[in-house]
Amino acid sequence: MNEIPIGILLIILAVLILLSAFFSGSETALMSLNRYRLKHLANEGHRGARLAKRLLRRPDRLLGLILLGNNFVNIVAASIATLIALRLYGETGIAIATGLLTLVILIFAEVTPKTLAAIKPEKVAFVAAYIYTPLLKILYPLIWLINIIANQLLALVGVHAADGRNDQLNADEFRAVVNEAKRFIPGKHTDMLLRVLDLEKASVEDIMIPRNDITGIDLHDEWADIEYQITHSQRTRVPVFQDNIDNTIGMLHLRKMLNLFARDELNIDSLKAQIQKAYFIPEGTLLTQQLLNFQKKKRRSGLVVDEYGSIQGLVTLEDILEEIVGQFTTDSQTRSFGIHPQKDGSYLADGSTHIRDINRSLQWSLPTTGPKTLNGLILEHMEMIPKPGTSLMIEGYPIEVIRTSNNAVQSAKIQPRAPQYGKEDLDEPDIDDELDIDNENTEN
Repeated sequence: MNEIPIGILLIILAVLILLSAFFSGSETALMSLNRYRLKHLANEGHRGARLAKRLLRRPDRLLGLILLGNNFVNIVAASIATLIALRLYGETGIAIATGLLTLVILIFAEVTPKTLAAIKPEKVAFVAAYIYTPLLKILYPLIWLINIIANQLLALVGVHAADGRNDQLNADEFRAVVNEAKRFIPGKHTDMLLRVLDLEKASVEDIMIPRNDITGIDLHDEWADIEYQITHSQRTRVPVFQDNIDNTIGMLHLRKMLNLFARDELNIDSLKAQIQKAYFIPEGTLLTQQLLNFQKKKRRSGLVVDEYGSIQGLVTLEDILEEIVGQFTTDSQTRSFGIHPQKDGSYLADGSTHIRDINRSLQWSLPTTGPKTLNGLILEHMEMIPKPGTSLMIEGYPIEVIRTSNNAVQSAKIQPRAPQYGKEDLDEPDIDDELDIDNENTEN
């Protein structure tokens, strides 16, 4: 070794540093690969991606190979650097070689290649995969021995390398992936994907037509009234009942009734012959499950019932689809939800309007964990039936009751949240104090 010229030793040292840079950079690149893009490229037939995917199936073997090579070249490089230092400066050169080699390896064999690999992982990883695949086969016995020892040590703490990485995504992680992909996916498509995920957080009560707003056919009504409902109803399917909605007999497809009406064959007997068995939905059913239930049972609508069998509302397939694609029956989304913009910047909302619809259409954040409608939210907050003109504040949103009827709020005016209200200001004051403040503001 002493007979080798210093120039040759410097060249060998430079090559070893380059090899160390390759091992360090390829390790970062392979571990930084986007697993889903890697699968896509592998399925498309990209050879580098297929080789990288195969290597990553057993990361313990891959890391064993990389670290074996990296440590080997680093140790040899340290030995050669020491030899050069001894020949140039004697024993004093050992300290100089140690400090200088540490700095060189840190910059040129660690930080720089790993940064490059983190920025361009595919370009580095796919090239490295071509080298590591045959190298792993050649060094397999040694790698196997190293992995046996390392895996036994991991097994002592309950970690098994054969389990590999868990690349499955939960709903929240998938939502984050969709948000990150907005640059590549049209905005409407992204919104639809996110709304599909949101179906798991909503139940049929969140979108159902409340019991008091259900329009149906009462068989005890006069025939002229029944005929008028059939010809003027805005819905295709309506429940048929006797006296009240809890005595529902079934559902009626009004399009078939109109055909009978056109042929002058519509009468009480032909109407009863067209009644289909009602489909009941337990309250609390998630929208994702109900969408599958509609598909399985070949239904397009159902009546929501509570634990006592009382009907709470009506849900249709169109209601669930609109949760995904948005409103498609009107050009004015806010008006379709019973929300009417006012000239002063406020909104006049029906008491039966769902809180989720208000939040979605106006980008607000009224609480949705309790009551489902604006009326229910106001009644829960006030703990009494408010009179018209009563003002209150909920989560920073000023609300004024406009009209009440039948022990319910029929309409209310809502102002956008005041800018000074942050999350720290959302603690609700006492109701009496709040009413005094609001009444003073109203008088002023």
